[in-house]
Amino acid sequence: MKIILASKSGVRKKILDDHKIDSEVIVSNVDEDEVKNSLLAEGADPLLISKNLAEIKSTKVSSKNPDRLVLGADSVISLNNELINKPKTREEAFTILKKLNNSKHFLISSVCISKNGSMIWNHTDSSELKMKNFTERELINYLNKIETKILLAYGVYQVEADGLSLFEYIKGELSSIMGLPIKDIIKYINQYKK
Repeated sequence: MKIILASKSGVRKKILDDHKIDSEVIVSNVDEDEVKNSLLAEGADPLLISKNLAEIKSTKVSSKNPDRLVLGADSVISLNNELINKPKTREEAFTILKKLNNSKHFLISSVCISKNGSMIWNHTDSSELKMKNFTERELINYLNKIETKILLAYGVYQVEADGLSLFEYIKGELSSIMGLPIKDIIKYINQYKK
């Protein structure tokens, strides 16, 4: 059974590949900023925003690919229940790291599986992370190691690369922090196949 991954994230595709889940990528092209702004205007919290984005991506691709399972995913950072977006510039990335510096925050990863344009399963995972206390110079040095296109695509900390060194502690599944709570996905797919 081949599933569709409604995400352009190379990390998410690699997680599926590493766990022998046959998948192809069809990007949803959802305007995430528009959805986030609309939900924020309605008073939605980061958890609800993450869940909604995963579902919108999944159902959009699913409606155009009948009888296929489509996996949509979204991850957001929540600092004191404030949504921290992916940076659009290196300067924004630095501002975000300064905000997270020496702070506890949550990374919320939501996944949704749809079929024939409707959600049939969803799951949300929340991981707690505490960033170490860094000087501004150390944060700049960290950012200088990351290519701009990777930084803007995947956000400020790359736990699959050097990002682990930023944290005092991480409470949560590494795969979930990287964008896919894979254990729960595998459990659902195995039940679905029966």
